[in-house]
Amino acid sequence: MSEQSIFRAIADSTRRDILQLLSEREMSVNEIASNFSMTRPAIAKHLNILREGQLLKVTQKGRERIHTLTPEALKTVADWVSYYDRFWDDRLAQLKTIVEAEDD
Repeated sequence: MSEQSIFRAIADSTRRDILQLLSEREMSVNEIASNFSMTRPAIAKHLNILREGQLLKVTQKGRERIHTLTPEALKTVADWVSYYDRFWDDRLAQLKTIVEAEDD
């Protein structure tokens, strides 16, 4: 799994909405598509990108393909965001120190 495929997968708002839906329960393509005003093939393309990013898995149940969220892949995103969260905390603390020193 490449970091690039994960970030590509979450870059689109429709795909983020699909992840939100799948966080509530597993769904078929038709169930997912019923939540959007786009064609089933367009939803299928979004699902392929999410699958490439390993953010969901697909299992066959009878005639349906069921999509399930695999949130472990989001750890890469969380780690990246966490770095910048700490970075900005440090920068803002430095700024606060400078501003308070100027007030004295």
